[in-house]
Amino acid sequence: MTWTSAFGKACRVLLYGIVRGLALTRINPNILTFLGLVINIGAAVLFGYATVETQQRMFLYAGLTIIGAGIFDMVDGRVARATGQVTTFGAFFDSVIDRYSDIALYFGLLVFYARGYRFFYVVLTAVAMTGSIMVSYTRARAESLIPQCKVGFMERPERIVLVLLGALFNRMAPVLWVISVLGTVTVIHRIVYTYKQTRPKDLEAMAAQQAELQPVQTKS
Repeated sequence: MTWTSAFGKACRVLLYGIVRGLALTRINPNILTFLGLVINIGAAVLFGYATVETQQRMFLYAGLTIIGAGIFDMVDGRVARATGQVTTFGAFFDSVIDRYSDIALYFGLLVFYARGYRFFYVVLTAVAMTGSIMVSYTRARAESLIPQCKVGFMERPERIVLVLLGALFNRMAPVLWVISVLGTVTVIHRIVYTYKQTRPKDLEAMAAQQAELQPVQTKS
């Protein structure tokens, strides 16, 4: 057994232990989801209160806080399954709270850069935030029309890991560039994919409409 597999196994054992402990309390999984949001808001506050002098330390604290929020993000669904509390509303609520958690982190960075009068990075953070929201929205909207739209990358786990690394190693600027660029690429990819998937049905529907209109046009 390699050290990486041993570490992975230890993490799984720890995670399952946390899930079992929470399952015994019969806590509502939606509460765990909401607690994850509260902790992410705490990380956003740490971002926002950072200064040029305290940036490295405050960003490190924010990164550790994001790890704490991530634990709740990982266990809420598992606790729901372990306690038989899986609901349609729970999935909806989790998705909504995830969007608020994402926005909270970017909002904290917006405050940090705005307080430092770094206009370019305010704009870059806004672009990254917009791309993050649109990556999720395009998938949700597409999957109301087609079975699946999982193409592209920059899903939420990848974005959170990038923000986490940017915070822990004080390299947030390149992280924002990566999220902005690849997030936009992912949105475009999903638009193109959805277009290709829906185009045949649209052509059939347009042909049917034209066939219905043709007799009317002939009579007139």
